[in-house]
Amino acid sequence: MEKIQQEIARTDPEIPFRASTSHVHYTWAKTFSSRPELYIQPQSLPEIQKVVKLARRCRRRIVVVGCGHSPSDLTCTSSWMINLDRYNRVLNVDKQKKTMLVEGGIRLRQLNTEGDKVGLTIPNLGSIDEQSIVGAFATATHGSSLKHGLLSENVRSLRIVLSNGQAVRCSAEQNQELFRAALVSLGALGIITEVEYEMTDSCNIEWEQTLIPLDEVLSRWETDLWTQKEYTRVWWMPYMKRTIVWSAAKTDKPLRAADENFYGGSVGFHTYHNLLWLSNYVPWILPTIEWFVFGMQYGFKPGSKTSAVEPLRTGLLMNCLFSQFVNEWALPLSRGPEAIRRLSAWINGEPDSGIPFSVKGLYVHCPVEVRVSDTRNSGQPRPYLDNTSSTEPTLYLNATLYRPYLQDPPCKDRYYEAFEWLMREMGAKPHYAKNFSFTNWQHISAMFRDDLQKWKQMRNEADPEGMFLGEWHRRSLGLGNAEMEKQQHFSLQESEVARKSARPGTCQLWMGSMSDSDSSTTAGQGKLVETTAETEDKHVSSGPQSGSPTMSSTSGESFDMLHAAEAEKSTLFAAPAGGEDEADDTELMHQIEKRYHGNPKDSMITGNTLAFDKM
Repeated sequence: MEKIQQEIARTDPEIPFRASTSHVHYTWAKTFSSRPELYIQPQSLPEIQKVVKLARRCRRRIVVVGCGHSPSDLTCTSSWMINLDRYNRVLNVDKQKKTMLVEGGIRLRQLNTEGDKVGLTIPNLGSIDEQSIVGAFATATHGSSLKHGLLSENVRSLRIVLSNGQAVRCSAEQNQELFRAALVSLGALGIITEVEYEMTDSCNIEWEQTLIPLDEVLSRWETDLWTQKEYTRVWWMPYMKRTIVWSAAKTDKPLRAADENFYGGSVGFHTYHNLLWLSNYVPWILPTIEWFVFGMQYGFKPGSKTSAVEPLRTGLLMNCLFSQFVNEWALPLSRGPEAIRRLSAWINGEPDSGIPFSVKGLYVHCPVEVRVSDTRNSGQPRPYLDNTSSTEPTLYLNATLYRPYLQDPPCKDRYYEAFEWLMREMGAKPHYAKNFSFTNWQHISAMFRDDLQKWKQMRNEADPEGMFLGEWHRRSLGLGNAEMEKQQHFSLQESEVARKSARPGTCQLWMGSMSDSDSSTTAGQGKLVETTAETEDKHVSSGPQSGSPTMSSTSGESFDMLHAAEAEKSTLFAAPAGGEDEADDTELMHQIEKRYHGNPKDSMITGNTLAFDKM
C-alpha cells in the first residue's frame, strides 16, 4: 500500500481518488464474496481516468461493479473494484429523438424515473431494474418479446475509458468495431462512462397471467403464443406439467392493481422459503411443494387468471423471490418444443429424453423460466458476442435453483450438468452473467467462431495488458489461457488462487492474484504486483505511443494507442482497514437494502406487500 500511496502523491491533488480499503463485495445472491484491495467510487470522468492511470502504474486489475446481480464470480476481485453509483447523472435529453445521455453508473430504475419526468421510459426490461445501465447491456440482458431484442439494441452511442486512460466515443457511425465489441463487453474492454440510450413514450401496460397445461403451450408455440401481445413470458412447473403464461400490451386504461389474497404476500413468500429450506434435507417433497405453493396462489385447476394495469416501467418487473442460481441459455425458437419435451421427460424420469445423466434421487425447483426475443431487425450493428439466433427468433430457457436461507440445493451440479449438455446439443449459447458451470472456453469458442475472434482482437487492441481481465474471462473465453497456442500473455490479468467457505450461508470467498510475479504484496488475501511510474514504460510497451492524446482526450478517431503520462500530485481518501466487524457492517447494509429481487415487494399501486403477483 505504501507504493500505491507514493504513486497517488505524484498525481494531481485537485482530482480526488475516493477509495476504501475495507470493502467486502457480495453478489446479490450471496453466492460469492471478495475483498478488493481498493474499492473506488469516482464522481467524474477525470477521476475515472486517474484510477486507470494509477492502476497501470501500480500493476493492478480493475473490475467495475454495479449491483452485483450476476450470481457468478464475474465481478469478484482481490485487486481494485470501481463502483459508479455516484457517477449517475442525466447529461442530456433529446425529446425529438427520444434519447437520454446518461453517465454509466445510472441504475435502470433511476433512468426510468428520470425519463418519466419528461414522458419517456425504457421500452424493454428484464425481470429487475436494480442493474446499472452498463451492467445490463454489457452482459446481453434481455426481456421477453418478439418485438424487442437485447437491451443493447437501444444503445445509440458510448463513451469508454480504455486501459491507457483515453476516453473514446463510439457508435454505429464512429469506431463501429469498438462499438460492436463494447455492446456486450463483459467488463473486459474498459470502463463505459456515458451511454446514449433510445427510450419510448411513457405508457401503461395491461398484463394478464393464466394457468394452462404445458401441452397447450406447446400446441400454440407456432401460432399465437408469442405474438398475441407485445410482451409474453412463461413459467413452467416441471412436475405438474403446467405453465403460467404472462402477457402484456400497451393500454390507455387507468392503473389497476391485481386482485390480492392472503397467501400472495408475506405468508406465501415465507411459506415457500421455509418449504424450500426443508427440501434441502428432504428433496423428494419438491413435487408436492410445487403443487401446494403454486396451487395456493394460481389455483389448482387450469384456467385461473390474474390481471392488472401498471406503468410499463414497473409492469415488466418480476419478483425473483429468494437468493438463487440461474442457468439460462439462448437457442433458436423453433427448437423450443423439443428442448422442453426432452427436459421434461428427464426431470420426470420418463423415457426418450436422450440426456445421458441419471435422474435417480434428483429433484429440482420450480419454475423453469421461458422467454423470447428477436434481434434480427434492430437496424443496429450486431454485437460480436450477441448470443441470440441471427436467423430466427430466440428462445431463452432458465433453470432456476433457489438458495433457501442462502444454502445451496443438493441437486445443483447434476441438474446443471445435464441441462447444459442438452442446451449445447440443441445449439444453444449461455447467458454470460448466469451460472453455467460445465461449459468451458472450448465449447464457447466453437459456438461463436469468427465473432469471438473478432471480439478478442478488438479487446486485445483496446486493453493489451489485460487490465480488465480476470479468471472468468480465462475460464469462459480462453483469454490468457496457457492451453491455447499463440495465446497473448496479459500481465495484468487476475487469476483465481483459492475459494473458501465464508458467511453468510454457503457463500464462497473468492481470492485472486495478478499474472505478474516479479514483485508482489498481499491484498484481499490474493497476490498483487506493484511497480513505480519509472518502470511503467517497460510494462506499457504495446502499441504506438508517439503523438498520443493526453489522459483527458475525448478523441473519437483512434483508440489503439498507449501514452506515457507525466506524473502529477494527488491524495487518497481511504477508510481505515477493517476486519470482521467491517464485514458484519456490510452484511447488515445488504440486509437492510430491500430489493425487488430478494424480498417481498410492495405494490406501487396499493402499497401492500406482494410476493406472487408476478413470479
